[in-house]
Amino acid sequence: MPKIANKGIFRMPAEWEPQKSTWIAWPHNEEDWPGKFNHIPFVFGKIISELSRVQFVNILVKNKSEQKKATFFLRILETKLTNINFIFCKTNRAWTRDFLPIFIKNNKDRKFLTNWQFNAWAKYKNFKKDNKAYIKVKKFTKISLINPKYKNKKIVLEGGSIDVNGSGYLLTTKQCLLSKVQQRNKGLTETDYFHIFNEYFGIKKIIWLNKGIYGDDTHGHIDDIARFVEKNKIFIAKENNKKDKNFKDLDENIKIIKKFKNQEDKKINIIYLPMPKPKFIKGIRVPASYLNFYIANKIVLVPVFNDPNDKVVLKIFKKHFKNRKIVPIDCSVLVWGFGTIHCLTQQQPR
Repeated sequence: MPKIANKGIFRMPAEWEPQKSTWIAWPHNEEDWPGKFNHIPFVFGKIISELSRVQFVNILVKNKSEQKKATFFLRILETKLTNINFIFCKTNRAWTRDFLPIFIKNNKDRKFLTNWQFNAWAKYKNFKKDNKAYIKVKKFTKISLINPKYKNKKIVLEGGSIDVNGSGYLLTTKQCLLSKVQQRNKGLTETDYFHIFNEYFGIKKIIWLNKGIYGDDTHGHIDDIARFVEKNKIFIAKENNKKDKNFKDLDENIKIIKKFKNQEDKKINIIYLPMPKPKFIKGIRVPASYLNFYIANKIVLVPVFNDPNDKVVLKIFKKHFKNRKIVPIDCSVLVWGFGTIHCLTQQQPR
């Protein structure tokens, strides 16, 4: 077990830094997409196929039967199968962003796995398999594992609740990590989280936004509302309809970002992404957001929703990611699981 007493020894790389692979779990939990699961493997297959053209993709499958199903879809979608690794691993769900280990590096560029606890967003009882998936990742990568603790207690943390710029800044929300109903880490304060993120991610400043979007199943994950896209550039969700349920909370988040920018002597560049129109499936509002994109080595996978703002947003991405191909992924059905592309991926840095 590596020593972690020395502050500043670890750093969480930004998503746009060179990656070795992307981790994904093949979908099998039909209850996440009731009545629409038949559409889901194709969407996962599309995402995997696009990623396979630029890097390795490690796919968790529960058995050989699931591997055969996945291979069937991947062949149809002309996936580069030489870049695909199948790892047999039973999981409760496919949202790997939130339960797989988070990769970090030390000051000698050596990689480590940080195994945070997962409690299914304090909402569901089935998460034991998800919480053990780190064992398979460790075995496959042969990377040393760290079990983060604070005051001798294990820490619950989902990858979708944080976003970093790789140079000391971290985005998150009070709704997710600090509210009394979130039930992640009872009693922890902003100061406590600073010590945790400083020790394991090399964070020097935390930007605390307030709330996430309506329909989010995770108590305000950051990857639906604000993301770093460069060291000093942030994409943030903006709702233009003042009557929409998201308007007040997203407007408040923008004010917080602007205040932080001014404190940093205007170093932070803020880019606004419009929200799609409210999307309902079976009468339930789902958390459709363009912020749930995933940055890979030569591409950016962007969720689209058959919405008028799709074209507007894709133009913004093309303007700010000039060295990467922008690949739209239709997430109109995928979002019925209350997540899209970023929620189901986890990057492994090179």
